[in-house]
Amino acid sequence: MDGSAPGPRDTARERLYGLLALGVALVLLVSSVTWFGTGQTLVGIGQLVLAVVLATVGATFYRRSRRA
Repeated sequence: MDGSAPGPRDTARERLYGLLALGVALVLLVSSVTWFGTGQTLVGIGQLVLAVVLATVGATFYRRSRRA
């Protein structure tokens, strides 16, 4: 460690990461219907779980960028 203080938060980057995660979550959510339609329910459930996790992470990043 060099002992320097951490730099300021990059709110624009946090907002972009948040929007990216929300976009990927939306695509996963919409495309999960395909897996249920083909009878591969476990894949569809896994995709839904991943979509919820990404939506949570994306919303957290986006909210943090709006508060700063």
